[in-house]
Amino acid sequence: MVNPLLNAVNRMLMHEDFGKLLLRLAVGGLMLFHGLHKLFAGIDGISAMLIAKGIPGFIAYGVLAGEVVAPVLIILGILTRTSALIVAATMVVAWLMVAMGKTWMLDKTGAWAIESLVYFFVGALAIAFIGAGRFSVAGNSAWR
Repeated sequence: MVNPLLNAVNRMLMHEDFGKLLLRLAVGGLMLFHGLHKLFAGIDGISAMLIAKGIPGFIAYGVLAGEVVAPVLIILGILTRTSALIVAATMVVAWLMVAMGKTWMLDKTGAWAIESLVYFFVGALAIAFIGAGRFSVAGNSAWR
């Protein structure tokens, strides 16, 4: 009695391409908010952090690639796997720059202090492994 119900639910929800689109919209869309903030407010803070660590400040422009360009491409389904790897790499750099000391900490509400970094990192890796799916501006090409 339970098996037919489970099979019916599984058939009803078997839309892998739609699931891929939802994941792309969530990871790309939410990351884009972080990037737009930096695009409009400037990257001076990030540049200052880099300079303080002995790294040239112009490298801060890379955050725009990882938090604006790559998320837009992920949302559109263009160069999706490459863009997802760029977002994942951006999260590793963010962790190394500002959150490494928080790795084993909880925030004031009890959440993992680096929860959002990990979410974006793992979500981006998932997209890199599964690809864009059928719902992509790039259609059925290698650009997907």
